[in-house]
Amino acid sequence: MNWLLVVLGAVVGAPMRYLTDRAVQSRHDTVFPWGTFTVNMVGCLTLGLITGAVLAGGASSEVQLLMGTGLCGALTTYSTLSYETLRLAEEGARFFAAANAVASIVGGLGAAFTGAALAQAIWA
Repeated sequence: MNWLLVVLGAVVGAPMRYLTDRAVQSRHDTVFPWGTFTVNMVGCLTLGLITGAVLAGGASSEVQLLMGTGLCGALTTYSTLSYETLRLAEEGARFFAAANAVASIVGGLGAAFTGAALAQAIWA
């Protein structure tokens, strides 16, 4: 049953990632990968919120599998972050490459901690 929850979450997360990435990126005329950055920040915030809710007793482990592992796992993408950062560096956009790497790591951690703190405030 656990694997089915993960699959169901991923079925929603993967198309959500693609559609959000395309929608966000189409609104920005820059080499910076705003679409990937956006889905990764939303995913980190969501995962922090879900993890915090589970730890506080406000959500079940099944919700964590469905939403955390399935949805957020398919929504976020470290491989695309890595590829886009490398592509930026190779194309000479070293500032954007560094900004993408630093902002994604710092922003992702900040979003996850914010989500966990929000969950603690709601369910603790």
